[in-house]
Amino acid sequence: MNKIILKYLLILFLPIAAAAQTSERNLGSETWNFRSKNDKNWLKATVPGTVHTDLFNNKAIENPFFGTNEKQLQGIENEDWEYESVFSISNQELKNEVVELQFDGLDTYAKVYLNNKLILEADNMFRTWKIDVKNKLKAGENKINILFESAVKKGKEEVKKIPYILPGDEKVFTRKAQYQFGWDWGPRFVTAGIWKDVKLVFWNSASISNIKYIQKSLSDDQANLEFITEIVSNSNGEYQLVINEKAATVQLRKGKNNIVVKYLVEKPKRWWSNGLGEAYLYPFSISLSRKNTVLSKKEMNIGLRTIELVQDKDKSGKSFYFKLNGIPVFMKGANYIPPDSFLPRAKDSVYKGIVKNAVVANMNMLRVWGGGVYADDAFYDECDKNGILVWQDFMFACAMYPSDDHFVDNVKKEVIDNVNRLQHHPSIALWCGNNENDEGWKNWGWQKQYKYSQADSTKIWSGYKKVFHEMIPTTLDSLLTPEKSRYWPSSPSIGWGRKESLSEGDSHYWGVWWGMEPFEIYEKKVGRFMSEYGFQGMPSIETFRKLAADDELNFASETIKSHQKHPTGYQTIQTYMERDYKIPTKFESYIYVSQLLQAEGMKKAIEAHRRAKPYCMGTLFWQLNDCWPVTSWSSVDYFGNWKAFQYQVKRSFEPVLVSVNEEDNQYKIYVVNDELTSKNGKFELKLTSFNGKILWNKEAKIQIEENNSKVYFEIDKNELPKFDPKQAVLSVKLILPHAEEKEVFYYFEKPKNLELKKPKISVVYIDENTIEITTDTLAKNVFITADAAFFSDNYFDLLPGQKKRVVISNTKKDRPILTVQSLFDTIESS
Repeated sequence: MNKIILKYLLILFLPIAAAAQTSERNLGSETWNFRSKNDKNWLKATVPGTVHTDLFNNKAIENPFFGTNEKQLQGIENEDWEYESVFSISNQELKNEVVELQFDGLDTYAKVYLNNKLILEADNMFRTWKIDVKNKLKAGENKINILFESAVKKGKEEVKKIPYILPGDEKVFTRKAQYQFGWDWGPRFVTAGIWKDVKLVFWNSASISNIKYIQKSLSDDQANLEFITEIVSNSNGEYQLVINEKAATVQLRKGKNNIVVKYLVEKPKRWWSNGLGEAYLYPFSISLSRKNTVLSKKEMNIGLRTIELVQDKDKSGKSFYFKLNGIPVFMKGANYIPPDSFLPRAKDSVYKGIVKNAVVANMNMLRVWGGGVYADDAFYDECDKNGILVWQDFMFACAMYPSDDHFVDNVKKEVIDNVNRLQHHPSIALWCGNNENDEGWKNWGWQKQYKYSQADSTKIWSGYKKVFHEMIPTTLDSLLTPEKSRYWPSSPSIGWGRKESLSEGDSHYWGVWWGMEPFEIYEKKVGRFMSEYGFQGMPSIETFRKLAADDELNFASETIKSHQKHPTGYQTIQTYMERDYKIPTKFESYIYVSQLLQAEGMKKAIEAHRRAKPYCMGTLFWQLNDCWPVTSWSSVDYFGNWKAFQYQVKRSFEPVLVSVNEEDNQYKIYVVNDELTSKNGKFELKLTSFNGKILWNKEAKIQIEENNSKVYFEIDKNELPKFDPKQAVLSVKLILPHAEEKEVFYYFEKPKNLELKKPKISVVYIDENTIEITTDTLAKNVFITADAAFFSDNYFDLLPGQKKRVVISNTKKDRPILTVQSLFDTIESS
């Protein structure tokens, strides 16, 4: 057992009171009502909630996500909304020395009245608001009223105050989730409401307001920590600060106190990212007591680890990689966006599901994108538990922002609130100023589009530097130690059209999709850290049926069009599909092929990035999840259904990857090993016809190096016998001791050129939740479905003589009825 030692001047072992004197009362459980400011009638409200969901729950509007309802609901954003509640306060509650009204989130421009007196004017969705209301409450009934002013109107008022237009229009003036104004994957629902918890906090004598810890040193023998506990005290006096049942006497002054306590952890267990070891967490309970009464208590989990962002000059440019516990780690992951257009609907289970999808798919990093919100605590808790590192953007994206004193001060307080909330999470790897603002200014032609004068340009860019090069990093440095304050001003650092974007910094490569370049370009356009790239795939037919009537399941439908937010999205999918696949005529088959297209294109990108290790040390695709049911770049749709892409991600992100690439008149076989141990293995290579005939085969023993990418076998093209490339596949099986065999297929032609025959696919239940699949000829991209079921593998290829076992979970009953199809079935509908 690890022993934790507290260093202090005086130790007191004290009996702890059974109940803490600090208490909280959830005002969200009171009765709330709301109405438009222009309406006399009140409706029942839910807190936390949004005006849109409250209207829907009262049947005042239709489901915002269904059909084309989004278009009919745009007027909501232009109205002001009132929320009110009446709650009772007892004389006993009023005896507390301090009573604070705390809003964890108000969206966004809110005037708060308590008993008809204005007590708060809020203007930032991302901040926590606390008001001392001890002298504003009364015994008996109290009334709280909140007026939410239209964020759209407020933003447009600010637009008029400056002599030029900022890219991003009115939304950039509002400290509000930018995606709610509409994005190329999301609808426009500019919400308002009490979107997080609201509570009364009662305390006496003193209260813990914040806790930070500093990891002074970490070795195999010991970890030296310092806890800095911020305590607000109502008077001078002697208190006991208790940590994990050990206590030290401290002298507090009236006002704010910072108490530093040193800790020593013997033989510490390190926190590791997913795939490298256990994400070990040390639980800490910190409480403040006086005269045997607990006054205030907080709990936190700490992961002991070191992390560095390494940027060393080399012959190619400059490296960009993360070292975890002294080990260079290749980051495999995705970009995360808010999981709903109406965030209070996303409960802890949603965040747990998102992180689970990342873990199961062998990811070790998620990027919290800057156009959304700082994620819920549950998200970061799950990342901590599961070894998922977090690249954390501040909430700015694809625009230029104001830099007046009020705006900058508002953002500074936002930074302080969120950094203090998140700083203890071992999952936080990097703080990033914004998403694509720098690139947009330098590469998207804004100066010409908005006809800026030289003076305007100078002022806007100076304002940018004021926020992202000065205020944010300076604030981070004031809050965190250098080990925790790793900061990157903007992602990407250089635009994808510039040569330097592939030799230093992080890169967003959008030559595929936006530039209409072929998927094969991914093999050439490999940067040092690929933090964005992607391609769209349609969600499942089951998802479409939840947003459209059956007679609307076609591309002529306005519903289907409205659930594609990229202006040329379906046209782009069609163009790429024509290059690689035969185009199905049936809508459902088209969905399936669009997912295969997305998966195959992203496989090329991911494996090119991984093969380039250590030149490239990270690949984060766009995007993991959706905020509503839509055709988008996501690998998992709004309802949690895995697309073909997510299954391919799971394969392409395996810790030990086999990847075949055609280079220099050879087929080169790479093994990418992200594990920290070398391995002895054996290749079994076969050239096989689609009917199962072996045309060529070879075996080779190999020794795989740890944490490396390398070519371990080469096949000269002239070494293979003459064969029909439209009817043959190269299979490479890697056999490792005490590990599951890994087999990959390499095709010599694009799918549209393959001469496939109708496979006879057999599915047999091995037990209640396991099936075995076989075929008599190549079955390409076998897709299995069952009502609400999840499959351990799907969209896979199968050759004659092979047996594929798949585990089924989340089923409503054992041995569910299955539907099976393959790519051949779509050819019949082409």
